[in-house]
Amino acid sequence: MGCKMAKKKNYKFTNKGHSQKAVMSTVFGALSCISLIVLIYLSFLSNGNAPFKYGVAGILALIFGIVGMILAVLAVQEKEKFLLFGWIGVALNALAILGMSGILYAGSYL
Repeated sequence: MGCKMAKKKNYKFTNKGHSQKAVMSTVFGALSCISLIVLIYLSFLSNGNAPFKYGVAGILALIFGIVGMILAVLAVQEKEKFLLFGWIGVALNALAILGMSGILYAGSYL
């Protein structure tokens, strides 16, 4: 005979959506990170004697990372949009840019 408490249901209706720039930046960041991981693995399998095409793929991954970072920064600044994919895009693209920069830095001193 206890007192039943009514559950309060909170619904929040909003017109917010995910920005297309944010989604594209996340896709670019994921592609860049995955391609860098694959390139590092393939270079490891060939004992560091990577063909020229691996370098070209790495530079393309860097370009995708830079374009993705620009899109992510623009997406995070948008009003009335969810920011999740924008921040994921910032993180993935920063990881790809730093990874490729580290590879280029290490390659210039070895």
